[in-house]
Amino acid sequence: MENNAQVLIQSSSPSELPQKKTKHFQLIEKTYQSNIDSDYTEKIAELGKNFDYHNNSDRYWGNPELSTFYGTPLYEEASESQKLALNHLYWVGQYNHTANSEANTMLYNQITEGVFAHFGDYQTLCQELEFETSQERYHIRTFQKIGYKTKVALLGKSSLGNPLSQKSPQFGQFQFNALNSSLEAARETSFRWITRLMLGGNTKSYSRYLQEREGNSIPTTSGGLAELTSSPTAFKFFTLNWGSSPFLASQYYAVRMIANMSLKTYEHQYFKHFKKLEKELEFIPAPTAVSYYHLLDESFHTTMSQIIAQELYRDFPQPTAYEKLVANLTIYLAQKGVLGGLSGGLPAVFREDDSFFLSFYRLLQSPLFEMSSTEALQWMEKCLCQEHEGFHVNLKYHQRLLGEFRRFFERLDYLWAVNREMQIMASGGSIKRALKNNIKSWKQFFQQVAA
Repeated sequence: MENNAQVLIQSSSPSELPQKKTKHFQLIEKTYQSNIDSDYTEKIAELGKNFDYHNNSDRYWGNPELSTFYGTPLYEEASESQKLALNHLYWVGQYNHTANSEANTMLYNQITEGVFAHFGDYQTLCQELEFETSQERYHIRTFQKIGYKTKVALLGKSSLGNPLSQKSPQFGQFQFNALNSSLEAARETSFRWITRLMLGGNTKSYSRYLQEREGNSIPTTSGGLAELTSSPTAFKFFTLNWGSSPFLASQYYAVRMIANMSLKTYEHQYFKHFKKLEKELEFIPAPTAVSYYHLLDESFHTTMSQIIAQELYRDFPQPTAYEKLVANLTIYLAQKGVLGGLSGGLPAVFREDDSFFLSFYRLLQSPLFEMSSTEALQWMEKCLCQEHEGFHVNLKYHQRLLGEFRRFFERLDYLWAVNREMQIMASGGSIKRALKNNIKSWKQFFQQVAA
């Protein structure tokens, strides 16, 4: 029993690091230099700064397949101007999610870099992660600028929400918030205690980024991949683990790879659309160009995720049972939250449609379609609760990405079969299951709206 407990809590030590430059060290150096030499952030920032929706409104920004409600009965009856708008709004929605995911990246790049910085052989890796973080700032600002201007032009400012319309908090709410703060502080104390107990021999690897913030709340993030994977509170636990163990700091990049590869599923289509327009000497919409240059930047980020996730973790001692547990838990939750379903309204999105019901409902009632509540609900049922071409198009994207994930994860020897084989994602790739879930969720949504 004592030996088993020792195996569980003994953490990776940085004392056994490679003394010579291995292949993946050379790849890291090459990737870093190439990323610096071909940095496209200035072009991306300029495109965002000068973006005018009306100058880009009469062209598709990507293949028509990449449109909200593509392949549904609604899309078939939509006018050409409405189809263009659905193509543009799809871009906005996907890159809003990408911006949030890149905000995740900015935080966790710094946290994991703070672990790798303890080891002299990883200076170039740390420089690359710092450079990626600076690039993400430009990317995020551009996505937000284009998204804001497009939504205002198509849907009006009311589509952005109005936080000023919320009621002022009452005295009881202040008491409730204070109670929540106390509970959150207690949870953070527990997380720190558990992490230090289970990774107790690893204090020399504790992230410098976290050390500088010791005494403050554990940094976390929301939106994007993080929001779909777990709650902000739970992510604080993962933050501490990714920032305390060199193995887990490396394993974070397996989670990041889920975001990288999911993004590439649709962004590569914009890349090909850009090349086609360029070859034919056609006008290239600014958002299409942003996607093109962003993929070029992100290709280096994806390469780094792959190197760190598949190769770098092997530089450290074998993970303990605890480290394997945390690693598998994060992949399992990301698989379930990001890849666990099949959307009928959004191509290349592999989540259940119920999380988009309210957005779809508001879109159908917006100036773009001007539907009544009854009409909007009827069309939602037609588009989400009945089989149509859009489901089959999305299944095509799903199966391609599933194969790519399986090839990537099969090399990670610490994974459970459910993660290595992407079993959660595989089970979600069913039109029959998607329809069954949508019908059940739509009935609940209908009752809430009609009440």
